[in-house]
Amino acid sequence: MSSSAPIYVAVVDDDESLCRSLGRLLRASGFQPIIYASAEDFLRDTKKPKFDCLILDIQLGACMSGVELQRHLAASGKTTPVIFITAHDDLEIRAEAEAAGCAAYFSKTHSGEEVVKTIRQLAS
Repeated sequence: MSSSAPIYVAVVDDDESLCRSLGRLLRASGFQPIIYASAEDFLRDTKKPKFDCLILDIQLGACMSGVELQRHLAASGKTTPVIFITAHDDLEIRAEAEAAGCAAYFSKTHSGEEVVKTIRQLAS
């Protein structure tokens, strides 16, 4: 990982408060976060950069869930690492996320520093 190359991180979550705080944390950690309120917003963005990592909420309020977005991207050949986050952590949801091929899985109550550490590992 080059120290001069920006590390782009997409955050796809319908929780405005979480997006604001996660965006601030990521910027303070040297990343370039781009926030999307839905999977559909992410897919419609034709000017998005090549992301180094995606942080996807499992249960988005729109039509497509985070897991469905990850499956869609994988089916189209995208290999960007995905970190799933959720406010509703349970074994079934975790198993679904892991089956979809996530690089990491966090409850929204996890430390932001754990997420940052994971992004650094994935982007290196």
